[in-house]
Amino acid sequence: MDIRIETSRLILRPPTIDDLDAWAEMMTDYEAAKFIGGVMPRSVTWRALMTMIGSWHAMGFAMFSVIEKSTGRWVGRLGPWQPDGWPGTEIGWAIVRDCWGKGYAPEGAIAATDWAFDRLGWTDVIHSINPDNVASQQVARKLGSINRGRGRLPAPFHETIIDIWGQSRDQWRKNRPSGLSQ
Repeated sequence: MDIRIETSRLILRPPTIDDLDAWAEMMTDYEAAKFIGGVMPRSVTWRALMTMIGSWHAMGFAMFSVIEKSTGRWVGRLGPWQPDGWPGTEIGWAIVRDCWGKGYAPEGAIAATDWAFDRLGWTDVIHSINPDNVASQQVARKLGSINRGRGRLPAPFHETIIDIWGQSRDQWRKNRPSGLSQ
């Protein structure tokens, strides 16, 4: 896939097998992984990476790998996501812990949301956020999303409690945030 989105500090591109080492490292960090499925061994992370790669080929979208421009380092994954049975068209994010607080999640999510609305034709975006995940709630607020209330994910995550944050394309176009990377 020859898709590449650039922000002032990030490159968003479809994931490749070369991302496995960094992705697997993120998924062994309890704090980084606890709200995105929990700690998982490399073999399960491989399966998750292959799911993202497969979604790109089958559906034309999935989360992007997030590359820090200044270093070329893989620092997370974010973007559009809608597995079967999902509660909506999601823009999600996960950033490696040593990059928390740099504004990478909102910066990348703005670009990914623009792309989803403009290229995929989505009319609404959601963010499935654990009620205890205060950092992701802050990102959602920076994006202009509101908490729409409790929701459910499909099995095998059906017992996970989430709040559905989101906004319509019209709301996004009216209130799109800018300048978050400064």
